[in-house]
Amino acid sequence: MDESTSVPERATLAFPMRLKGQVAIVTGAGAGIGEAIAVRFAEEGARLVLNDISADACARIVARVRDMGAEAAAAVADISSEDGARSISDRAVEAFGQIDILVNNAADFTQKNIEDATVADWQRVLSVNLVGPALVSKFAVGPMKKRRRGSIVNIGSMSGVIAQPDFATYNASKGGVMTLTRCMALDLAPYGIRVNTICPGCILTSASFREIERLGLTFEQWRDRVAPGHMLNRLGEPREVANAALFLASDEASFITAADLMVDGGYIWH
Repeated sequence: MDESTSVPERATLAFPMRLKGQVAIVTGAGAGIGEAIAVRFAEEGARLVLNDISADACARIVARVRDMGAEAAAAVADISSEDGARSISDRAVEAFGQIDILVNNAADFTQKNIEDATVADWQRVLSVNLVGPALVSKFAVGPMKKRRRGSIVNIGSMSGVIAQPDFATYNASKGGVMTLTRCMALDLAPYGIRVNTICPGCILTSASFREIERLGLTFEQWRDRVAPGHMLNRLGEPREVANAALFLASDEASFITAADLMVDGGYIWH
């Protein structure tokens, strides 16, 4: 067996500080799922490069994980821009000299049906949700290939698997992420780089409250409408998605690639 793609020596269950010394990029780390992933990775010893389009949000999460004792660098950038995407990997190499993990989490939540969606709507949601992860990955894989190892975790959605009313733009973009993952996994496997998708269900984040406001509902009304769609009859928490990202990023998932991990409380089969 080629030792460059052999089973990592530390692929043991519940290994303490599972990401110690590894350099992880997290896009859209300023809030919600991205913030939870940054915190969870910090708990496991990762050195972090945290991206957000908002400088204030980026500074806040960097300060938070540094207060936890983690090494962290900020990378303020628009992932839908080629220059912005390149700058994130450049920042990682400048700060830490390597890239081991990439979590493509940043997202746009444009939700329109096929009749109402404009060209601008399609361009916005696809440029962030599909082109963005492709661009960030494009520049991150070079340093990974040099080390003959790496893990890329794309944050998709259960919306990429199912049909939902008035969600054509968002669902199409997330379905594209799942296909992108499989193509990347195939192309990068010879270099020991794994690529997987996490598909969250309804996770309680700031985006949830924007959706509640858009629908004109109270939180309780929205919760009672959405939660029963999940087998577990509740909403998910960002940390539950972060735990899944940690698993896929770590050596515990060393023989997993091209997979779609549903973190949806059983939604798509209910």
